[in-house]
Amino acid sequence: MLDALEKMTVTQQTQFRDTANKLLACTYLSRDKKDNKESYYFLMSYKEVFDEFFRILGYELTLDIQLGAVELTGATPLNTLKLRRDESIILLILRLLYHEKAKDTSLNENIVCNVSDIHQKYDMLEIKKKLNKTDLVSAVRLFRRYNLIDYIGDVSSSTTKIVILPTILLAIKSEDVTEVFNTIQRISQEEVK
Repeated sequence: MLDALEKMTVTQQTQFRDTANKLLACTYLSRDKKDNKESYYFLMSYKEVFDEFFRILGYELTLDIQLGAVELTGATPLNTLKLRRDESIILLILRLLYHEKAKDTSLNENIVCNVSDIHQKYDMLEIKKKLNKTDLVSAVRLFRRYNLIDYIGDVSSSTTKIVILPTILLAIKSEDVTEVFNTIQRISQEEVK
């Protein structure tokens, strides 16, 4: 690994450092997100070097070329983000929306929904506690920071478009949407107990 790093130009070494730090901070990279594109393609070019580097640190790197997504996972739960109940439900709703909208889009199109779609799905669950705007805005910003979604504009507006990135398929690996829905139901029922 050190030999490969020494053979890189100063610019490539800087790009390596920046990409590694971005992955450590965000866990996911999406080829479809503007500020990830350069890092994504650089990682593709030097995948073996990144694999070796992260293996030393106790991480595993997953590159899904078909999805255009990268995931960094750790062997220990030390660096695992703990989501609040509402954040978990919103993430699962985004996964459901991705599945639903993917049926209606071509392979080259982004999966897009509105903030109002999230509210609609949440209301369909008939959870006692209603989703307030502050919690939704906080969750959407969190998922954007982790490169699971992207949006332009004011996320507190119900008409704001959210692009659900393919990295969500790595974050929630379940192929069975029924399983995702059942997980939402279980989490929402825990509030009743």
